[in-house]
Amino acid sequence: DRDIIAVAMDESEDLREQDAVVQVFFMRGGKLIGRDHFFLRVARGDTKEQVLSSFLKQFYAGTPFIPAEIMLQKEIEDADIIEDWLSSRRKQRVHIRVPKKGTKEKLVELAKENAWMVLSKDRERIKREEGRTIGAVKEIEGWLGLKNLVRMEAYDISNISGFESVGSMVVYEKGKPKRSDYRKFKIKWVQGPNDYASMEEVLTRRFTHESKGEFDSFSRFPDLILMDGGRGQVNIALGVLEKLGIDIPVCGMVKDDKHRTRGLYFRNVEIPIDRNSEGFKLITRVQDEAHRFAIEYHRLLRSKGQVH
Repeated sequence: DRDIIAVAMDESEDLREQDAVVQVFFMRGGKLIGRDHFFLRVARGDTKEQVLSSFLKQFYAGTPFIPAEIMLQKEIEDADIIEDWLSSRRKQRVHIRVPKKGTKEKLVELAKENAWMVLSKDRERIKREEGRTIGAVKEIEGWLGLKNLVRMEAYDISNISGFESVGSMVVYEKGKPKRSDYRKFKIKWVQGPNDYASMEEVLTRRFTHESKGEFDSFSRFPDLILMDGGRGQVNIALGVLEKLGIDIPVCGMVKDDKHRTRGLYFRNVEIPIDRNSEGFKLITRVQDEAHRFAIEYHRLLRSKGQVH
């Protein structure tokens, strides 16, 4: 019975922390029965030896089974102390070894390669995710000539012939939905199907709402307001903000005849956007999410009304 442990560490330029992956192979009765990997954030300057030593202490403090042998890719400073501690836990002698040749050495090399593969894939996944979120926001900043876009809010109205009109507010921060800050509005001041008046009510209530603390979603104003429509919706929003003396950029998400996003309406100009860009995909996601959230609330109220 033995465990084979190797580590791979990121060589990025972050001055404080770096990523590491520890790979563990489990051999029982001479057969490889399983493997597991663990993501770690370690201090910049930590060596592989230090990471392995720290990992051994944490891992074997919480696992019920301790093998007779642990094989590592590097010699660690406090191997004797850890051996004694593990032996006392196992009630039999435990050996920590660094194999230099043969099959055992190849197993350690394989564990090291696996750790690198996991770390590389994760790095690629993080890069792709950043492209979809932060990278997409940067593209939108470029199209609109804005800087430091962190929080974006989008609004939509849903009703059927003016029945049970509702408004939705969805929030995206750094290109990701912040669902805890979503809010829904039941239209109170407007009778009948008037989307412009309903939107005016929603925005007025949102920006005059008394905040209940720093964690209330109304406590922080957005860096950009996205309206589900063109000139008309944008002018409604700008009118509300002007009345309240609030300066926030407002952008319209303009759709074509087939109800697909065509461009952005900003400062009286329609800006065409690349349909294959991450920024376009993010705008579409925001628009769809505002629409979905409004319809969901409308359906809930409608079904309650029908049951009544």
